[in-house]
Amino acid sequence: MKIVIYGATGNSGSEIVKELLRRGHTATGVARNVDSLKSQPGITAKTDDLSNVDTIASIIQGADAVVSAYQPPADNTDALVDVTKRQIEAVKKAGVPRLLVVGGAGLLEVAPGVTLIKSGHLPAEYLPIATSHEKALGVLRGSDINWTYLSPAAFFIPGERTGTFRQGTKELVTDAKGESKISFADYAIALVDEIEKPKHERGSFSVGY
Repeated sequence: MKIVIYGATGNSGSEIVKELLRRGHTATGVARNVDSLKSQPGITAKTDDLSNVDTIASIIQGADAVVSAYQPPADNTDALVDVTKRQIEAVKKAGVPRLLVVGGAGLLEVAPGVTLIKSGHLPAEYLPIATSHEKALGVLRGSDINWTYLSPAAFFIPGERTGTFRQGTKELVTDAKGESKISFADYAIALVDEIEKPKHERGSFSVGY
């Protein structure tokens, strides 16, 4: 399959690129600075800042799916919302079948009807990005494209590619100790699995150990 990955140089995006190439897919990595991608065999590197719908559409034209691992600036997390709107329009314009988004954990439920954001347990410094992710998911839900939103565990961290994890729907996935975490590499497995065998089209799901 031909997959375009925005944010391909970031923590999750770079692991998604590796996972796609490991499975034999054709990957185009897009970022503001693609120097780190140019040394990777098998990937096409393109530069874009997600500011223009026509530019995005031209880059994703002919792709089987687009993955957005875009990370907004810390001082303007709501940039994620506008970027999501432009990605939706570009997907429609280019006729790409799917948009998959690397989401956030803040909107997952820690108890019935209680999200991590509303629980009061989310550290204050993470509230802006968590709230922006919640808004972006609302934009996706209101769109008419085929989208999938994958939320990581509360701790989204570097680590091994174990291939062993669990999936949820709208709940925060925790282990027997009550801890919620997932490595970037294992998250990438879950996302590429969803690309290859869709189970959550026009929906969201979560992953964790």
